Amino acid sequence: MGRRTARWRRERARRGHPSRSARARAVLVGAALLLCTTAALPGQYALAAETPSPYAFAPDARSVTGAPGTTDAAPLTPGTTYQSSLPSSGEIYYSLRLDATSDAYVSVTAVPAPGSTVSASDGIRVSVKDADGGLCSLETERFGVVSSARPLAVWGRREISADRTGCKNAGTYYVIVSRVGTTASAPDAWDLELFATSEPPLEHADATSAPEAWNSASPTPLTGDDVRREGGSGFASAASVSQGVWSSDIRPGQTLFYKVPLDWGRQLHATAELDSSNSGDNYLGNALNLALYNPARGLVDDASANYDLRQQDTAELDPLPPVAYENRYAIRDQFSGMRFAGSYYLVVHLAAEMAEKYGNGPFGLTLRVRVGGGLEAGPGYAGESEPRGVFEVSPGDRAAAAEGGGAGAGGGGDAAMTVLAVSGIGAGTVVLVVLGVWAVVARRRAGAW
Repeated sequence: MGRRTARWRRERARRGHPSRSARARAVLVGAALLLCTTAALPGQYALAAETPSPYAFAPDARSVTGAPGTTDAAPLTPGTTYQSSLPSSGEIYYSLRLDATSDAYVSVTAVPAPGSTVSASDGIRVSVKDADGGLCSLETERFGVVSSARPLAVWGRREISADRTGCKNAGTYYVIVSRVGTTASAPDAWDLELFATSEPPLEHADATSAPEAWNSASPTPLTGDDVRREGGSGFASAASVSQGVWSSDIRPGQTLFYKVPLDWGRQLHATAELDSSNSGDNYLGNALNLALYNPARGLVDDASANYDLRQQDTAELDPLPPVAYENRYAIRDQFSGMRFAGSYYLVVHLAAEMAEKYGNGPFGLTLRVRVGGGLEAGPGYAGESEPRGVFEVSPGDRAAAAEGGGAGAGGGGDAAMTVLAVSGIGAGTVVLVVLGVWAVVARRRAGAW
């Protein structure tokens, strides 16, 4: 039997059939090559991840199309997020069905495609009108001195106010969105994210003027060891932070989103700065932009910083009043925007031009957040907001900010987490294949071929 088996093996070898050991070696070599290829994937994905991540829309955003006029204006419901598109010219309309007691807000975030060319005068305009064409609000935001394509949010408002003769009645209202500036510099349509909210009236009306006395001195920026916290890629994926020093990486053209829970009476101060570099041109004006948005995603304030190899410049928000319902009566937008409790958003953008002068990075980013002021009781709403809880801070919000939880934990690292998952699954699968091959070879060596 042994001689027949030996002759059979020699005959198979003569005809070109490999032996069991040769076949096993070939399978293992193939598996090893596959493992090496899979192991190389993180590098390939990391290379792709050098391109700034696009805006991360809310996963539950509903698709809606803006109409060219009021007749077919698609309805928006407070408490809901929508995804739409804004053409380079003309107005688009959406509708709101509102009661006669609640304030309503619609934030419109315009998202040019990454790498788009925009000018300082480019931007968006959002207005709200009643059914008779009466103007309730009109806001315009432009890219300004940081003329780099980035998400730009503007809010429209229907506010019930004693000094307004219109915009008080229940009925249909219209949200009108358009581009401003030179559309020739950015001819492509922009994606939109719309976030509609409603705020109930108070149980008992209080003061109707803004607070006059508050601490308007700029505090000393926080120092100490930083904590790593990657920013999110959109409002919905914003990374939670509290008082502290937070660090991340940011690339030219990238925008990072953070959120800070602020209760009634709390006061926010924030700065952003880039780490120094050892190479590149000496100076770039308005390289870094820091913007603050309130819980309804209305712009409160923004600041820019230059980049200089010789010294660090800091983007620092102006002193802002403590969160108070009565701030809405302030004349300045920076003060009136601090009208709600809830999550405030710090949005950091690094100008795309940094790549031309200093390379693709990444660049080290430090965000310093100080939360002062004393906790105060809320104003006493006579109902619930939509979405529920948007104008309050929960214990979970505070825990997420301190520990780095929430939807945006690692949000700016969404791509990195995807890479980790893909490469991890690939490498793990190959390891299982290799182990399986060894098991098969061992079993077959123990038995007959």
